[in-house]
Amino acid sequence: MTDITLQAFMAQLTIGLIGGCFYAMLSMGLAIIFGLLNIINFTHGAQFMMAAFLAWIGLTQIGPWLGYPDFQINFWVALALAPLCVALFGMGIERTLLRRLYHLDHLYGLLLTFGVALVMEGAFRYAFGVSGQGYEPPEILQGPVDIGFMLLPKYRIFVVAASLLICFATWYLFERTKLGAYLRAGTENPRLLQAFGINVPVMITLTYGFGVALAGIAGVLAAPIMQVTPLMGGNLLNIVFAVVVIGGLGSILGSMMTGLALGLIEGLTKVVYPEASTVVVFVIMAIALLVRPAGLFGREV
Repeated sequence: MTDITLQAFMAQLTIGLIGGCFYAMLSMGLAIIFGLLNIINFTHGAQFMMAAFLAWIGLTQIGPWLGYPDFQINFWVALALAPLCVALFGMGIERTLLRRLYHLDHLYGLLLTFGVALVMEGAFRYAFGVSGQGYEPPEILQGPVDIGFMLLPKYRIFVVAASLLICFATWYLFERTKLGAYLRAGTENPRLLQAFGINVPVMITLTYGFGVALAGIAGVLAAPIMQVTPLMGGNLLNIVFAVVVIGGLGSILGSMMTGLALGLIEGLTKVVYPEASTVVVFVIMAIALLVRPAGLFGREV
């Protein structure tokens, strides 16, 4: 393998790892919402897109809109505010719409969230068009790092490190803390939990907001790497749902591990057989469901 081939190979694996980080964060949000609320959240991709647009507006457009051309929001502020705004928007959807569907078939929640996603995408398409937007990463994260056999952009290193930290912290919160135990108990026996003085409806709303916030963080992190368009979330959501199915519906650990693994496999496929890179995830999903219908980390019923 020549140096050029090695560089191309490692570059594709790096791109695959970054894609896997986004898959992991998005699929963990979906797994949290489905596992604890029994809602298939089809607005997840639109919420990912919404956060990316909010960050782009804050970093490039808000100054001219307010009449101060030089004013803009700091990237780190946008990284905190955009997911928070998306989470608040999502909690509003949960309190006004989704709460009425918890005791119905999953199909009703899927259809409702699918309709909300179409409305969100249509609104952003009407306001901003379909051409891609973007912004530069913060100055401290611009430029490459020489790791010997290739130059690796600092921002991509930051995305991988931040995503892994967020994924691990989320898994630990829901699987290894008392709060996570309360959340799981609230879905299995809410009346018993309410008897201990815990406001279960508020806890469910905050849980939905947290799952949505994961999509928002992924959207802000993705904006300097991919084009910000109204369709960016919908294009990614098909793969994310495949990740959730392979990992096991409702499995937080399964979503994290499967998202990272499929991102790397997708990147490797682009080197070995590029034509198959767009379908390899769905081929793996079909094989995984044949071998283990509940998913690799899911519980057999």
